[in-house]
Amino acid sequence: MLRRFWLLFAQVATVCVAALFVVATLRPDLLARFAGKNNVVLVQETPATVAAPKIASLADAAKKAMPSVVNIYTSKEVRHHQPLTDDPILRRFFPGLDDSEPHRATSLGSGVIVSSEGYVLTNNHVVEEADDIELVLADGRRMHAAVRGADPESDLAVLKIDGKNLPVITFGQLENIQVGDTVLAIGSPFGFGSSVTHGIVSALGRSHLGINRFEDFIQTDAAVNPGNSGGALVDSSGNLVGINSAIFSQSGGSQGIGFAIPVSLAKTVLEQIIRDGEVTRGWLGIEPQDITPDVATAFALGKSDGVLIRGVLKSGPADRAGMQVRDVVVDIDGKPTHDVTSLLAQIAALTPGSQARLRVMREQKQVDIDVIVGKRPKPRAS
Repeated sequence: MLRRFWLLFAQVATVCVAALFVVATLRPDLLARFAGKNNVVLVQETPATVAAPKIASLADAAKKAMPSVVNIYTSKEVRHHQPLTDDPILRRFFPGLDDSEPHRATSLGSGVIVSSEGYVLTNNHVVEEADDIELVLADGRRMHAAVRGADPESDLAVLKIDGKNLPVITFGQLENIQVGDTVLAIGSPFGFGSSVTHGIVSALGRSHLGINRFEDFIQTDAAVNPGNSGGALVDSSGNLVGINSAIFSQSGGSQGIGFAIPVSLAKTVLEQIIRDGEVTRGWLGIEPQDITPDVATAFALGKSDGVLIRGVLKSGPADRAGMQVRDVVVDIDGKPTHDVTSLLAQIAALTPGSQARLRVMREQKQVDIDVIVGKRPKPRAS
């Protein structure tokens, strides 16, 4: 009798495990719904990330992601300066002459709904200085949005809308993306909502472009045009892998070189803005410089590995720790610093108030310096 009971129990358990595997493979959204989270971004938890199996048809990937991509219409009041009003004679005879004429400027872009609580990711330059922001969802609903927080140094912003039954995108994993993978760019080029283009990942880790302070772009040849900014770059499973941000173009239109902010950076910025209302980064108060062969010769550095420190802010974290001009930083907490871009990214990732160990070369000798990390000042308004 006992043997029959255990045999029955084993069969039931096997059937349940098989059913769970089928549901997790074909309909992972049901599991999230059952758990009651539905991809909600909360202060205590991070956005849901799903490494879904590849979808056979790109149409399926587009159908999955398109509902969560929105059109963004912004407007702001601007004033155009009138050069004639600079004439002192005119001002003398017309003292009430205004030196500018106000009017409203409009622009458009795209965004991605990342939480059923109403958080939307987009580019900072899409909503910067806007005093009126309206979102149009794929189903035609129109909603006004407010800026929850922005990070100009990564060109990301988080908007907040109030709505029910919001379609939420699923986050992908950057480590699963390789050069040559198929991707879709979804957005509103020139105001044409819910437009999809496809291409491949052309390169990863693009930097030194002079677009943002912190750059780690995904390059793609999927057509990206004005109005696509802030839209979604998704993989062949319809999962978000990047936020379309910029293009290289000599004509103003797509020439097959587009850049997207990777989902890993977007998630970090999103979580900090939701939690704290701002993005906090580490800061040491140093002025770094890449070591070129000419620089290495001029400063008699010998090896060209690491990053040269050509300036140290007085009373800043690095200065208090004893760092000196002409020190060459070779690693931070054991991670190599190959160039200025990697050095700044590593410093930014440090937690203000924590201690970091910098290994530097000083007069051909290795020196370890323990620095109490400061908080990176907010960039000055341009």
